[in-house]
Amino acid sequence: MFKEISIATAMSLAFAGAAFAQDGDGNGWAGEASLAGGKTGGNTDTEDLSLGLKLAKAGDKWNHKFDALADYGNVDSNRNKERFAVGYQIDRNLNERTYVYGNADWYSDKFGAYSNGYFVGTGLGYKVIMPDPVGWNVEAGVGYRSQLEQDYDIANPNFDNTLPVGATNLERLLVDGDRVNEVAVRGFSDFDYALNENVSLYNDTEVLWGESDTYIWNEIGLSAQLMGDLAARVSYRLDHHTDPTPGKKKTDTALRFGVVYTMN
Repeated sequence: MFKEISIATAMSLAFAGAAFAQDGDGNGWAGEASLAGGKTGGNTDTEDLSLGLKLAKAGDKWNHKFDALADYGNVDSNRNKERFAVGYQIDRNLNERTYVYGNADWYSDKFGAYSNGYFVGTGLGYKVIMPDPVGWNVEAGVGYRSQLEQDYDIANPNFDNTLPVGATNLERLLVDGDRVNEVAVRGFSDFDYALNENVSLYNDTEVLWGESDTYIWNEIGLSAQLMGDLAARVSYRLDHHTDPTPGKKKTDTALRFGVVYTMN
């Protein structure tokens, strides 16, 4: 795992070093911190908690974006979700609408289709709609992806093909499978719409296509200002792998309700 983090971090620092050296406009970082969760009852008691951080720094030529996410989930007091993700992207403006970018993303997902992975790539972006209140950016590029398959220890005497997600011995049965390294093609869409001064909508979609697996995620959310820099948010996210490890579901979904603190 540390090897993957080191590769992603080294690439990020290389991009960042060049950018900070050339971009002296002095604009600071801005962004948001979010806390969201949910709980359901009935046949199963499900609890979810999500912590997020998004930061951005805009300059005349260079733009920086950083995001981090931590997801936790329990079913009937048994852990069934534990995911961490970190991403960094740097853009170099070519003109008012077009830019080139480099990005590095890393994740760890104890109960997901893949145990952990990273992607390092570059590409071209275009601002389809601008300026406010509507913004829509699209990106296309290519890069290097590495993913560690999730597998089960079938030699474990507690192994059971009918084992439900959330069973108490699930963590003991999960083991690392094969690591898949390949070239991957990336597509991304970032849509934002400020409905009025207090309500805003966003819809983000990313596709990572590789020979072994195609990963697609989409998140749509609606935020409403409460007071000052504090807002309420409801969001829905879908994560889909076309070729997950046998026995793992292709699609995960999450409906979240939470609060967002804006940092300017």
